[in-house]
Amino acid sequence: MQPIQPIQTDKLIDSECYVDGYAMTYERYKLFDDDEGGIWEQFMPNCFDECDMSDVIMQYDHKGRVFARNSNDTLKLIVDSKGLRIGADLSKTAEARSLYEDISAGMITKMSWTFAPLEGRYRYDRDSRTIIHYGVKKIYDVSAVSIPANDGTAIYTRNFCDGEIKRVQQELLEAEKRRLNLKLKLEGF
Repeated sequence: MQPIQPIQTDKLIDSECYVDGYAMTYERYKLFDDDEGGIWEQFMPNCFDECDMSDVIMQYDHKGRVFARNSNDTLKLIVDSKGLRIGADLSKTAEARSLYEDISAGMITKMSWTFAPLEGRYRYDRDSRTIIHYGVKKIYDVSAVSIPANDGTAIYTRNFCDGEIKRVQQELLEAEKRRLNLKLKLEGF
């Protein structure tokens, strides 16, 4: 599984204490191990078609304080081709700013979410040992977490360095193109 890279599109909320990330992704991941091996979980891309995303909160490790919430526009949820993207403004309270600092320092790098499956819209595939979700009824929270169930999630800060990160990534891409062109020339193509 390739790690999720910081999002290079626009911020979902204008804030100096902005975090962005994925609370869930569509990639299959190991949920836990049992006596027979791994049990996996996967969410299908259309699983949010009937989902209630009203009044979702952002927490740390799914408990305690609320750091952002979509009903007061400090949390935005977007379903895209990777999964459930979040953007949060963590500037409103001292505790939220502290969470922002922990994320900025790289102490917290992953996310999770709490949801209710849509009745009859999930199944267990015995051959692949995978719980497959075709529908999510409700999202309750998205959380920055210390240990995620799905290691393919990510959360990171976005600030004045964003332009510099994009510039460096563009330079690396250009260098890779030059390397590939040189390789093709050396191989006679």
